[in-house]
Amino acid sequence: MKITFRIWILIIVVALSLISVFGLPPQALEKGLSITSVNQSSSVFQDGLREGMTLLSINGEEVASLDEYMLAMTEITNLEENQTTKLTIQTKEIEIINLYDKTILEDISLEEISLTKIKTGLDLRGGARAFIKADIPLNDAQLGDLIAVSEQRLNVYGLSDVKFFKIATSSGDNLMGIEIAGSSPEDLEELIAKQGHFEAKIGNDTVFVGGEEDITHVGRTGSDAMITECFTIQEGESCNFQFTIFLSEAAAQRHADITDELSINGSYLSKKLDFFIDGKLTSSLNIGSSLKGSVTTQIAISGSGQGATRNEAIESAKAEMKQLQTILITGSLPFKLEIVKIDKISPNLGEQFTKQILLAGLFAIIAVSLVVFIRYRKIKASLALVTVSLSEVLIILGTASLIGWNLDLPSIAGIIAAIGTGIDSQIIILDEAQDKRESIKQRIKKALFIIVTAFTTTFVAMIPLTGLLGFMGIGAASAGLLKGFAVTTLIGITTGVLISRPAFADIARQLEE
Repeated sequence: MKITFRIWILIIVVALSLISVFGLPPQALEKGLSITSVNQSSSVFQDGLREGMTLLSINGEEVASLDEYMLAMTEITNLEENQTTKLTIQTKEIEIINLYDKTILEDISLEEISLTKIKTGLDLRGGARAFIKADIPLNDAQLGDLIAVSEQRLNVYGLSDVKFFKIATSSGDNLMGIEIAGSSPEDLEELIAKQGHFEAKIGNDTVFVGGEEDITHVGRTGSDAMITECFTIQEGESCNFQFTIFLSEAAAQRHADITDELSINGSYLSKKLDFFIDGKLTSSLNIGSSLKGSVTTQIAISGSGQGATRNEAIESAKAEMKQLQTILITGSLPFKLEIVKIDKISPNLGEQFTKQILLAGLFAIIAVSLVVFIRYRKIKASLALVTVSLSEVLIILGTASLIGWNLDLPSIAGIIAAIGTGIDSQIIILDEAQDKRESIKQRIKKALFIIVTAFTTTFVAMIPLTGLLGFMGIGAASAGLLKGFAVTTLIGITTGVLISRPAFADIARQLEE
């Protein structure tokens, strides 16, 4: 068989997808366990163990799986209260030797290093779920506002695979549910427990608050947001950050009116500009004497982060800056929140279901191929159908890995739906290729026209489910559980129409000729 240009494109895209899924060098060759979170108040955190490190061994025993880890920690498990034992924790980055009690088991969260670079969602990977109640009873409209602001805050913060949903209790209260894949309950609580009310004051007078009404722009890149300096402190290292914000005309006028009444003390005014988050003073800035009574729309916000090392201090400063920027952009939550329940979700059930559904999909492809063989009596056509269908799955997974899309159970359902439409399209091509009343070129052209028409219909139908039209009021917040299904289906049918269907058409034409 001659390898045409379209077939070469399919081969190249499949090869790139393999690299995207498995990495180069392959990620499966890495040993150890990945540390997903470490309790910051624990002694092992103070000793230097950090999230993102790779655990290699405990007391000289290699830990390549969670079962091996628990076996290596048997001595810790059997300790009585207030008893300690010596542990040698070897990671790829550092070695830690110290005495620990059994609370270390709760202080460290681990997961096995994935064989691929594919990110999975909460129902496959596990994570945290919380049920949140406002300080006042909420109706549906108010709960919708709370979800919208919370979603904006977490999206600005950079979290992925965050799902919000509404819960109606028997007592009549409306609760907000939130799920985050790969997050610990402690991380989730830190993100959502605070109302995030930002207020800038001079004395007892408020100059501006977080949100679009007072703040028109928040600098987040380049010279508008940076780490300014790092220095050594008694506890380790500290780094300062600074970013620029732009005030509305009303907020700038308030700044001018308040500062106009202050006296000058040397190079600065008699009072500072104080920043508060949820009523707690976070930092203060001196106000230059030249700003007295001045209508200024540009202000620099600063702060700091600490860590045991310089790199850790820089990361801490970046995290603090991102959190403050997020609050300034989104404003405070409309209600004070109380976490009713928060727990960790195990990925075990999702993993078992994933294996079963993937096996079912594979058997379905094989079964369809047998039907095609019986119908057309061509083993090459059946093999081509199986090969192209599997290549479409690989392209979908490679694309998802490349864009960082988290695959959950609805996403897997979308992959199966894409496989189904792909097989339908290939059967259309085979059927049209059998029609002897026209030239093979005209038959293939007619088949591709039918396929593109079907693709357009499906594409338009799936777009609202992705949440992309939310600004027009089309689709629910985050598009719910259907978002993963819609995104993977769109990836599958789009790559199919652009890459695999034309390649299969060339294969079918050569088989017919």
